[in-house]
Amino acid sequence: MRRDTFRDMDTDVAVIGAGIVGLATALQIKTRNRGLRVAVVEKEGRIAAHQTGNNSGVIHSGIYYKPGSLKARNCRDGYRLLVEFCRGHGIPFEICGKIIVATSEKELPALEEIHRRGVGNGLEGLRFLDPGGIRAVEPHAAGIKGILVPQTGIVDFKAVAAKYAGLFRDLGGEIRLATKVTGVVPCGDGVRVETGSEAFHAPVLVNCAGLYSDRIAAHAIPGLDVRIIPFRGEYHKLKDSKAGLVRNLIYPVPDPDFPFLGVHFTRRIDGAVEAGPNAVLAFRREGYGKFQVSLPELFETLAWRGFRIVARKYWRTGLAEMVRSASRTAFANALRKLVPEIRPSDLAPGGAGVRAQACDAAGALLDDFLIRELPGQVHVLNAPSPAATSSLAIGAAVADLALAQLGYS
Repeated sequence: MRRDTFRDMDTDVAVIGAGIVGLATALQIKTRNRGLRVAVVEKEGRIAAHQTGNNSGVIHSGIYYKPGSLKARNCRDGYRLLVEFCRGHGIPFEICGKIIVATSEKELPALEEIHRRGVGNGLEGLRFLDPGGIRAVEPHAAGIKGILVPQTGIVDFKAVAAKYAGLFRDLGGEIRLATKVTGVVPCGDGVRVETGSEAFHAPVLVNCAGLYSDRIAAHAIPGLDVRIIPFRGEYHKLKDSKAGLVRNLIYPVPDPDFPFLGVHFTRRIDGAVEAGPNAVLAFRREGYGKFQVSLPELFETLAWRGFRIVARKYWRTGLAEMVRSASRTAFANALRKLVPEIRPSDLAPGGAGVRAQACDAAGALLDDFLIRELPGQVHVLNAPSPAATSSLAIGAAVADLALAQLGYS
């Protein structure tokens, strides 16, 4: 197809998705080569509308991730870059630390493994806590052993994303809001990006579409072997009268076979204390409410053979999450393992987010970041937490791939 069949919307690099990863990627590309035309294409009428805008606001240290993995490397580098960015641009943040608490003997091997990973990832100041040490850090927490993680922090990632967007625009970048991508067609010198009644050309496409990243990739990758499975995470807030039960962040020991951290307590940058999230299957990809359903999207999830394997393997875990979703008492009971004084009446309804969790055909819920590269295309297919913390590092890595495809080192 000839280039002259396209409109003046043509660009050198098209980034699909104005979440924090897409914006960080666009900013990195534009910073390195200001002469390139870079456009971010977003179907919503605002940036950071989904995963970024419903993020818990935690700056992750990288303690959980297998040393050498993409998550570990990008979280470590992204942590440093994010803290420097916030300091340099006056974005409020706080490195307040957190504790990970084991409440039973059976959790101790996993706690030890978390500590080994943290040391392997270069974290400093990690310290095991006995029950008295736990109470010294969090007076209302209970456990038989814990880890103090000094590097963990809190920030408003919507403010971070807004600053990325502002700097990108200042460099001449374009953000096209309310522009839904309906098709991606590889052509001889790049990609044709279709948006309803219009289309434009880009020599390089970067897919950072989050909950719909697999849909975008499937246009160009026949037989794509991963699907996004949406998991809704629901939060409660501690009522103001009970916020003093939590100083900073209190986490459980996560299930090592399940890519979620379990319900925990998080003090946000505005001072409010959140409890959660759980992890229940969302019945639509952007289904933030319990009763929001898209039958085609739900059928697509249920029909994916990888999900059916996951469901058979984790049905007990999934059932427990559904019970916590339906019952504030059950939710409170899970929290009481960490802070025994919590009662259901201490909880007020909070928000919810939906996690874009990639699942392969063999039934693995992918734990690491996943990036696929084709001629003229870079697809970010799995970037769950700690993607917000890691955004500048992920953005740099993806920018390297995109710029190399354009012939820049």
